[in-house]
Amino acid sequence: MSRIGQAPINVPNGIEVKLDGSTVTIKGKAGELVRTFPASMKIDLTGDVLSVIRPNDEPDQRALHGLTRSLLNNMVIGCSDGFSKRLELIGTGYRVQQKGGGLEVNVGYSHPIDIQPIGSNKLTADGQTFIVVSGPSKEDVGDQAARIRKVRKPNPYTGKGIKYSDEVIRRKAGKTAVGTGV
Repeated sequence: MSRIGQAPINVPNGIEVKLDGSTVTIKGKAGELVRTFPASMKIDLTGDVLSVIRPNDEPDQRALHGLTRSLLNNMVIGCSDGFSKRLELIGTGYRVQQKGGGLEVNVGYSHPIDIQPIGSNKLTADGQTFIVVSGPSKEDVGDQAARIRKVRKPNPYTGKGIKYSDEVIRRKAGKTAVGTGV
């Protein structure tokens, strides 16, 4: 039995859940999310508890069982509290500015990079060296943060670049002078 798939999902107050066949719509204070799940998974809403039931014990159905439950749980958490990722710019002259709903990032290129939000994400500049990506969809928040990090990946030799706030960059030793032996 899938331990993740068997766990029920408690729906907090203020969250509205609609089931339409295999399509689930969840609406809350942080936003609204709609997702279509595999038709073989039966999603049941009893009171304020969501549960996922699989049709049989085939390996592919067992895998879908846990996945479906995790995606549903992320939708509930995202609509009630939302998700956020914090990124940090490290480097001389590296900075970020708010430009309308998007951001303008200067990270050592000859031109500033404009970044626009994906889906219902919200981008905010926290000071000049921090970026906060927040939104109801965990998938969109993670994708947006990865795309921002990709603009200038952290360099393991100098440590410069855009990194997640909780990420640790393993530093490498640079070149050393060759000995005097000829």
